[in-house]
Amino acid sequence: MTPSPRTVGRRRVAAVIALVVIVAAGLVVHRVAPSAAATDVAGDALYAVAVYTGLVMLFASGRRAALGALAVVWCVAVELFQLTGVPVALAAAFPPIALVLGTGFDARDLVVYPLAVVAVVAIDATVGRRGGMTSGGRGLEST
Repeated sequence: MTPSPRTVGRRRVAAVIALVVIVAAGLVVHRVAPSAAATDVAGDALYAVAVYTGLVMLFASGRRAALGALAVVWCVAVELFQLTGVPVALAAAFPPIALVLGTGFDARDLVVYPLAVVAVVAIDATVGRRGGMTSGGRGLEST
């Protein structure tokens, strides 16, 4: 069942709003919270959730599982890219890029990313059902 254009539009708007909140929370964690393992994990989780939410914004009619898998692949690819040293060089030239590409590989992130994505996909499915919509695996669809 293909979602209606109205449903896709509502899902996209919800994703934009959520993404703004998630990015703001991530910036607070990055700038305000004391540096510790817990804040690092929180930042990594928020990054993965932001990636998923951004994909929902771009592909609002996409299946949750596919968007979740793509989010995990992106996050893992970025983490592995950090092993090359290129993100560090880019961040030296343009510091904000470190917020997107990071600067140092941390194997723990390879565990945090999929866990965070599984959690946000579950939340997305729950919100879809509670909103009087069916999940159908595609995000919000009219019942």
